[in-house]
Amino acid sequence: MKNILYKALAIVALTISLISCSNDDEKEAVGNGKIILEFDNAFGSNDLILNAQAYKTSNNELLKINTIKYIVSNIVLTKADGSTFIYPKSKSYFIADEATAEGREFKLTDIPAGDYVKVKFGIGVDEEQWKLGAAGQGDFLAKADAAGMMWSWAAGYKFLAFEGTFKSTTITKDTPFMMHTGKTGTAYNYTEVTLDLPTKALVRTNITPTVHFVTDLSKIIDGTNKIKLSDHNAGGMGAMIMGGANLPLITQNVSTMFRVDHVHNN
Repeated sequence: MKNILYKALAIVALTISLISCSNDDEKEAVGNGKIILEFDNAFGSNDLILNAQAYKTSNNELLKINTIKYIVSNIVLTKADGSTFIYPKSKSYFIADEATAEGREFKLTDIPAGDYVKVKFGIGVDEEQWKLGAAGQGDFLAKADAAGMMWSWAAGYKFLAFEGTFKSTTITKDTPFMMHTGKTGTAYNYTEVTLDLPTKALVRTNITPTVHFVTDLSKIIDGTNKIKLSDHNAGGMGAMIMGGANLPLITQNVSTMFRVDHVHNN
């Protein structure tokens, strides 16, 4: 009889505990909070240092990088239950820039509380947005122009700007290189990235998680598609890749250069 009573009491206690936990979870997951997206640029396994360190590619070229900027856009967050939150498009355009502190972290506001397990974003400005015309870009057009991320309004945005100098076995002095992706002819070269989070990002009214991305810039020219800068050194004046057959290949590489390193929930 005592065993039956003990079991009954244990079941009641467990039920109360589960109800309490459930109520706590529901209480925690109401309201709106914030989330921070942090972009940490690297080259292979090395942290990126602008204008100083030389990085070697599989084509035995040594790169010194002085500029890396890219547009992060159209952010979509997925919860553990599979539902998604589309960050308002009017606020969903940011310029990642290694040279500035504000170009490394982006705070998203008014995020519905919940446990987020996946993030999706674009690199560049989607064609639908660009077709709204200059008047339809809001404040971002001026920001992109000030950051040097416009070719011209007619030509459109630069989605990625990757610049510096390089040497090779045949080119012994520092020679400039410049890679810009964006709309060229009929190719728009916008791409999107979807990444799972290694741990849940717990957005609460009192918790602002930080999702820490590592961007491996070596993938731009040394990913699935190998780009040899020496082959584009026209007249010895530098390798300038801003169009042509290599731009879609570079765009494919760009879509693979991001990973989530960790999530801070604090």
